[in-house]
Amino acid sequence: MLKQVAEGVLIHRSELLENNTVVVQGRDGVLLVDAGITGAEMTCLANDLRELGQPVAAGFSTHPDWDHVLWHAELGDAPRYGTARCAAFMREVLSNADWKVGVTEGLPPEIAEDTSLDRYGLITGLPAETTQLPWNGPTVRIIEHTAHAQGHAALLIEERRVLIAGDMLSDVFVPMLDDADNPIKDYLVGLGLLEGVAGDVDVLIPGHGSVAKGDEVRARIKLDRAYVEDLRDARVSSDPRVVSPKPGWEWASAIHEGQTRSLARGSEREGTPD
Repeated sequence: MLKQVAEGVLIHRSELLENNTVVVQGRDGVLLVDAGITGAEMTCLANDLRELGQPVAAGFSTHPDWDHVLWHAELGDAPRYGTARCAAFMREVLSNADWKVGVTEGLPPEIAEDTSLDRYGLITGLPAETTQLPWNGPTVRIIEHTAHAQGHAALLIEERRVLIAGDMLSDVFVPMLDDADNPIKDYLVGLGLLEGVAGDVDVLIPGHGSVAKGDEVRARIKLDRAYVEDLRDARVSSDPRVVSPKPGWEWASAIHEGQTRSLARGSEREGTPD
């Protein structure tokens, strides 16, 4: 079911992981950001759009995680964009003859049977350094960074004062670091870029969880930064998403525990003499 969060901007919420699919109304149809997860959810979304008389004019994947690069035939054949690095990552995945086996094994078992991989990861990479999405609608600024994933991008819908953050600034997930050489630095740089546009934002849509408005936008940035700095400095985190997660989301604490162990092992290796 579509819910309006700003003028011309609606969201469709996935049940399992609270993924937010974003619909931005344009002049020839809608921009669809992170289309969704299950076939049933995307069919519902397609039906809602038909009732609105709004075809999909363009798609965009904020980053190359499996739950952000799915698609469904009911949504049509509009171009599906992503950053150049996002598209390159997906080309590498799809070049492996056994890619479908690997992706299927990583799907949550509750939705595996209703998650179609037929159009998985078919992303058209925008030229490097592209800062504006090519479509016939409100100006959408692309803010690319490497926090959380290579080729990650937030989208700022300038006229609507809406920020689509991808997998950052969630109220249900702590910041999830990429498997990179310096993931802490990458994440803090990404947060800095988002903070740089916070003054132009009234509504924040995270990849997972609830929408933030007004002062809560900067509060989400502050909370994410405090968590990442706690990881960096090996401090015990008091982040509410770790200490008292949303009921039913206790399992998400394992993300924090895994990141703490991984960073500790990295520190040990760095301290080992040659």
